[in-house]
Amino acid sequence: MRNKKIPSKQEERLFSSVLWLNAKAIGLSLGLLFGLAIFIATNWLVLKGGDVVGPHLQLLSRFFVGYRVSFLGSFIGFAYGFAVGTLSGSFIGWIYNRIITFRN
Repeated sequence: MRNKKIPSKQEERLFSSVLWLNAKAIGLSLGLLFGLAIFIATNWLVLKGGDVVGPHLQLLSRFFVGYRVSFLGSFIGFAYGFAVGTLSGSFIGWIYNRIITFRN
């Protein structure tokens, strides 16, 4: 049998604070990653130009209201990408925290 130490109230608060910070950090990093990916891809296609600019990326306008493959659309896409990335990252962090809490 393993000796398990019973955590104090202060240790429990520190543990829950670290888990909360972990979920927020994952959410922020995924939000920035998603937002920058859409921003860079949109501006790349705008600078590349051509007859038809970004027909595949234009499909995002079905989900992101106001998005277009244009310079202004890249900022709108960044905002939507940041929001979706933050929400999904926070959800992943929440699931991770539940698994860690369950294992302890």
